[in-house]
Amino acid sequence: MGIHFSKKEFSTRKSKVINSMKDQNIDALLMFRQESMYWLTGYDTFGYVFFQTLVLDQKGNVILLTRAPDLRQAQNTSNIEDIRIWIDKDGANPTNDLKNILNELNLKGKKLGIEYEAYGLTGRNTLKLNQSLENYCSIEDCSELITKLRVIKSNEEIVYVKKAAELADRALDQVWKYAKAGISESKILAEMNKVIFEGGGDYPANEFIIGSGNNALLCRYQAEKKILQNPDQLSIEWAGTFKHYHSAMFRTIPIGRADSKHHKMHEACVEALKNCENKLKPGIKVGDVFDIHAKTFDNLGYKNSRMNACGYSLGNTFSPNWMDWPMLYTGNPYLIEAGNVFFLHMILMDSSNGLAMNLGETYLVTEKSNERLGKQKLDLVVL
Repeated sequence: MGIHFSKKEFSTRKSKVINSMKDQNIDALLMFRQESMYWLTGYDTFGYVFFQTLVLDQKGNVILLTRAPDLRQAQNTSNIEDIRIWIDKDGANPTNDLKNILNELNLKGKKLGIEYEAYGLTGRNTLKLNQSLENYCSIEDCSELITKLRVIKSNEEIVYVKKAAELADRALDQVWKYAKAGISESKILAEMNKVIFEGGGDYPANEFIIGSGNNALLCRYQAEKKILQNPDQLSIEWAGTFKHYHSAMFRTIPIGRADSKHHKMHEACVEALKNCENKLKPGIKVGDVFDIHAKTFDNLGYKNSRMNACGYSLGNTFSPNWMDWPMLYTGNPYLIEAGNVFFLHMILMDSSNGLAMNLGETYLVTEKSNERLGKQKLDLVVL
């Protein structure tokens, strides 16, 4: 079976969830986040694009409600023993099947927690769910209950995160090898993904971001693939991914020659990253890490070029993106703990001069400080 964690690990996770449910007086949790299902049971699928939920009650009962294509998926990848199938048909309402499960578990009139913040729970299905549960039980938004447990990585998880970081480093080697004038961005992406998959890696939870010329100032993937010019600039953000665990990196690479402003922007990015590194320690608020990032860039004259967030947690995430909770922005009160994994990205987009500079690395928070997981140099590389 394709289960990636030990029985002890899964038992510990389940106990933590149930204890958290008891602390919040939640009689049962309805999971719609694929990340929660994978973390709790190993269940690995993209079937969450349809209605499916994993039910866990305080007694420890675990029941999956899903479609027929995911029956064997759950059997082969998870420790879930009780799998229920709702039938595809015109006008099907799987919340009725869910209600039958809740009745079996004697949950009528009880308090249910629901993961509303889930890509798999569409607005239409949410309306159906809420209507089905009206006057049946009390409900509470528990979108972060498991997320707040997942944010601290176990030793078994850290092994996968470090393997992902190794794959990200290999991908950067390919960028440095192939990013030259006359080369297509498509070729660079192909070579990066080649070494990740050959190294046993997975698809990332979102597309790599790549852009040259004016597209180097974009922070999202888009479909245009340019041929690198001389001179040019190439911005690329990617992640090594292993067992769905991510380790991300970000670079801007001048092609042919670097503008003098590129050098100054890169120096600012390095300074901001180092200042954030020094702040990224247990007991510090993540909002304070952002604030030192902002202060550094603002003092150097880049207030209008920087972003309003400078990173986020990474872990076992599924499409459509690898960004996890919490994000690093001003005022965020989350206290950093050992076992956190954060991607810190220093982003400068100078629209007036048409120049970009980005530098991003993934860090594991340790008992007293942090460890940069990528082992590549931070120098400005001109190709």
